[in-house]
Amino acid sequence: MTDSDAPDRRDRRDRERAVPDQADPTGSTEPTVEDLIEELETLEGVVDDTDERRKVREAMRTARDLATPKPSVFGKVVRGFDRGDIAEAFLGSVLFGVPMLVEGGTTEIGAYLGGNPAFLVGTALVTVLLVVGIIYVADFQDVRVYRPILGVVPRRLVGVLGVAAFTSVVGLTAWGQIDWADPAVALGSTVVAALPMAVGAALGDLLPG
Repeated sequence: MTDSDAPDRRDRRDRERAVPDQADPTGSTEPTVEDLIEELETLEGVVDDTDERRKVREAMRTARDLATPKPSVFGKVVRGFDRGDIAEAFLGSVLFGVPMLVEGGTTEIGAYLGGNPAFLVGTALVTVLLVVGIIYVADFQDVRVYRPILGVVPRRLVGVLGVAAFTSVVGLTAWGQIDWADPAVALGSTVVAALPMAVGAALGDLLPG
């Protein structure tokens, strides 16, 4: 290296420092869910196959769900219904249902419902609606429907109602509150006890997170 090379190299470095940073020529930025939705909309317009177009639309719905997450008190996304959820639902069902297992009024109302099938069905429907409201409407958690039964019925809904029904039948039978020799009264009592138990099961499943 000669002495004349050193000034040239310094001049070159000075010129490089003087040139401002250029923006990325590709204009690339952090990809967002909105970008994905736009690409899926473009893809939907060019796909000819009906089944493939349906899949693209399902992907778009999922992307929109991700872009606008539901508000949640506890800020968690809940999927599936496993053994831990069953245990939590059972605990909540027992806590809410113990008074129904020891009160004589349970069988009195059960006898009334047993003689009035319309009210019996109405009570069962109210129970289902309450559970749906707690799980999917009240936003205690951001509950997602995962692998529904027959593609329609949410597993968590079935699980919570099943736990409540099981607790009601076993509890009332084991503690001698109902006699299945009179099935109408037994069924009515079971439905009555299952209502608060279902509420407790739903809350017990969601509140611990």
